[in-house]
Amino acid sequence: MRLIQKYEHLSIRMLLLTCLTVTLIGTDSIAAEDKSLKYEVRKIWDQANHNAFTGLVRFDDQFFCTFREGTGHVPGENGRDGEIRVLTSADGQQWKSFALISENEVDLRDPKLSVTPDGHLMLLIGGSYYEGTKILKREPRVCFLESGSQTFSTLTPIRMDPAIRTNFDWLWRVTWHENTGYGIMYQSNQAGVKYGLHLVKTSDGISYENVKSFEIEDSPNEATLRFLDDGTMVMLLRREKGKALGIIGNAKAPYTEWTLKELDHRLGGPDFIVLENGKLIAGTRKYQGPAKTILAEVDLQGHFKELIEFPSGGDTSYPGFVTYDGQLWMTYYSSHEGKTSIYLATIPLNELN
Repeated sequence: MRLIQKYEHLSIRMLLLTCLTVTLIGTDSIAAEDKSLKYEVRKIWDQANHNAFTGLVRFDDQFFCTFREGTGHVPGENGRDGEIRVLTSADGQQWKSFALISENEVDLRDPKLSVTPDGHLMLLIGGSYYEGTKILKREPRVCFLESGSQTFSTLTPIRMDPAIRTNFDWLWRVTWHENTGYGIMYQSNQAGVKYGLHLVKTSDGISYENVKSFEIEDSPNEATLRFLDDGTMVMLLRREKGKALGIIGNAKAPYTEWTLKELDHRLGGPDFIVLENGKLIAGTRKYQGPAKTILAEVDLQGHFKELIEFPSGGDTSYPGFVTYDGQLWMTYYSSHEGKTSIYLATIPLNELN
């Protein structure tokens, strides 16, 4: 295994990239009002042929945005394996490259950011092994950034509970609560299991223990977990087959007994955030009509209300969320302007409250 990190923020090349990013922000900002909610969108990155699958967090008094760079949605016969780009910005206006992470003969995908209880930035990455267009193996990995450091640690494959481990595991996102990280690990049909879906937990971000195995039909996969003030865990889950409708679920500790509700909407790359007033605000792909990235309000009863349809289209979605300085900050990717690029939307929190 070989790990390459390219740190460009002190180089002349990075200065040029930063200037280009500022230009893109200036020319592509869109002030708009949709469904009575005000928001603003700007493009923040388009340097690779395909820039997609975002994550966003606030750490060390700055934004960290991560996403996959590649030649296409998947490598394909002649495509390049994905690399993980990390950007930083103090104010959300000017962005610079912090790191570019790659691994020989591994397609790195769907990076997700979180801050661990001991104050490290954790970067969770999916690792896919291909032979041409055939997927051979999936193996998630993690790396960490200490506060004040300029260098991520070496990529380390996660250690999954042997009782549920296969060669096609995908741990999609980790959310921390009371010193424990929780995530939904799903397994594709290649693993020899029928839509394997498991709630797992970790204390260090590397080793994971199974908490709950679900029996959910119609190919459940990507899921985000968040917590309410009373410790209730909430899950927003994508499904791919049958009606392919999303699911929202909730459970009290120890999170082994779940209430699940089917939404009347499909989900794609779903993320959501719990506002201070308890509202659940989600970002996802809209499938009715042309593909769009949307913001919606959901609740535990399965109600789904679209709030904003962002400038987007084609290959799009996979948002990341941060609340900061009175605004909801949301990254997503889209190909509506030709090249698949990374966008940042800001919505005043008083619009959502």
